[in-house]
Amino acid sequence: MTSYKALVKDVINKADVLLEVVDARFPDETRNSEVEKEIIRLKKPFIIVINKCDLVSKEKLDKTKSRLSRIAPTVFISSKDRSGTTMLRHQILASACIKGRDILVGTLGYPNVGKSSVINGVTGRHRAGTSPVSGHTKGVQHVDAGSHIMFMDTPGVIPFDENDEYVQGLLGIKDSTHLKDPVGVALMIIDKMLAENRTALESFYNVTLESPDSYSVLEQIGRKCNFLQKKGEIDEMRTATKIIGDWQNGLLLV
Repeated sequence: MTSYKALVKDVINKADVLLEVVDARFPDETRNSEVEKEIIRLKKPFIIVINKCDLVSKEKLDKTKSRLSRIAPTVFISSKDRSGTTMLRHQILASACIKGRDILVGTLGYPNVGKSSVINGVTGRHRAGTSPVSGHTKGVQHVDAGSHIMFMDTPGVIPFDENDEYVQGLLGIKDSTHLKDPVGVALMIIDKMLAENRTALESFYNVTLESPDSYSVLEQIGRKCNFLQKKGEIDEMRTATKIIGDWQNGLLLV
């Protein structure tokens, strides 16, 4: 944890502009208040980049942007189709008036929010290494984006007091193989889908939900997928693993 703090401070000190990359599905949960305070203390310009916006409804995106724009310039990005990347490039150039050298852009955020994918979207080519497994980026990597922009890609920055495995499961910081309670995480995903986009949940698993109870929904999905044990009982672990995988791979829209 100490090394993460040192890395963050080093990137903030060296960067001309900071990008805080957050997950559109969890914009507040993937913001880091300590990082933001340090950026503001050093009077460094920063941009909030809302990534994975293709996984969220336009209504939710508009509300998020309206709120976060009061804190810093806010840009939507979809690494999937590269939408928003030109706007982000323009915002970077507008935020730092640097002449005679490249603008050094530090990228910070949780593991698996898509920092490297954002960089690749702006550069227009695969320069930064990406992986669906969190922790893929090792150390700070410098990536030339052209037009006098140089990115510093960093490993995921876990909040210094973050120990909640359920949140880590929702954010994709830990996949199902590294969770102690995959069923509990799957139930949280179901609860969120029921509250925010029940129709998408039904459509994706091709079910008509019979109960608002999350465990009953998990059982129904398990039956639909034919994840059965002996005597016809639901294989809840296999069902939970599928739900978590579908969620973390961006197949469920909220």
